[in-house]
This record gives sequence, structure tokens and C-alpha cells, in this order.
Amino acid sequence: MVDADDVRRLALGLPHVEEIASKGFDFRVGGHGFIWSYPEREPGRPRRIRTDVAVLYVGDEDEKQALLLGEPDLFFTAPGYGDQPLVMVRLAEIDLPRLHELVTDAWRMRAPEDLAADYREP
Repeated sequence: MVDADDVRRLALGLPHVEEIASKGFDFRVGGHGFIWSYPEREPGRPRRIRTDVAVLYVGDEDEKQALLLGEPDLFFTAPGYGDQPLVMVRLAEIDLPRLHELVTDAWRMRAPEDLAADYREP
């Protein structure tokens, strides 16, 4: 089980990451978001920032569908995200090594080539 502090530590451990001020967490590399708090929207209610769920960039529809169908206990999507290469991750259900892999992969896909070259595998 992980939490927002683990997300923050993993994201900020990658090169050239900036945290954007928000009510939760929001991380970018080269101006591109790769993981942030889930802004839950329910009809008739104000938007609620959930720090127990992360929105994660996955790159393409095939990867998105593989995660959603293969591990529905960990990943889901929501209205408004259907055509985007993003999944929501239930932080209480995932372990730290898996989250590290997902955050690092998301960072690699979003980092501009010149910034990505600075990454060194731990």
C-alpha cells in the first residue's frame, strides 16, 4: 500500500520534475504532466481532489486497455478520460515497486528527449 507521500518521493526522484501547486499532487517534466491527483467529479457535487487515487499517463490505448482489463482492482477510468492515454490508480491497492515502475515509465514517455537522457536507472 502506498500514499501521496510515496508518489511525491518517486516523482521528485526523477530528473527535471516539477511539482505544480495544487490541492493534491501534480507532477510534470518538460511541461508535460505524467502523474497527478484524481479530480473526482460527481454529478451535482463540486469537484473533489482525491490524493488516494492518482491519474497516470500510460502512453497509448493498448496499454490503457491492458491495465484496465487485466487489473481492475488497481486501475479504472472515468467519464472525460475515455479517449486519453490515462488511467486512475488506487494507491491503497498497489505496492511501491509497481508504482515506481509505472511512475518511471510515465516520466519516460512524457519527458522531452533531451531531458530523458539524464535518467539513470538506480
